[in-house]
Amino acid sequence: MSKSINVLNEILVDIFNDILSIEQNALQRGEFKDLSITEMHTIEAISLYDKKTMSEVAANLKITVGTLTTAINNLVKKGYVERSRSEEDRRIVFINLTKKGKLAYRIHEKFHSDMVKETISGLSEEEEEILITSLEKLNTFFKVKYGLETNKKEK
Repeated sequence: MSKSINVLNEILVDIFNDILSIEQNALQRGEFKDLSITEMHTIEAISLYDKKTMSEVAANLKITVGTLTTAINNLVKKGYVERSRSEEDRRIVFINLTKKGKLAYRIHEKFHSDMVKETISGLSEEEEEILITSLEKLNTFFKVKYGLETNKKEK
């Protein structure tokens, strides 16, 4: 492998591991010590305003409804999520965030925003554009190479 390939591989692995570790540590130090990073990402998939079905959230997270049910049961017990049934079709279960869940969502969103702002701090506009273009190409590569859906909303 060329030097660039080795360096890029090491950087990508470090960044991935560091972000997960930093997120988990931020949760454990913060107000939401009872949440795992997986639970926080479940809260993020539910989103702030619209009620979503279990199927929609499971598809977004690329997990089964059964796996999501276990996670939602825990989040309901902890007070972050509430369930309701459709009036038209009682088989359909909606989930949405409670006030506590919305607060966790917003704090996690700010964490990500601060992380991104710090990442681009000090970069010229041209360097920002190069970084964005490079990351978009990398993201597209992974989605195409490994058959990942591209239905995530643009940020």
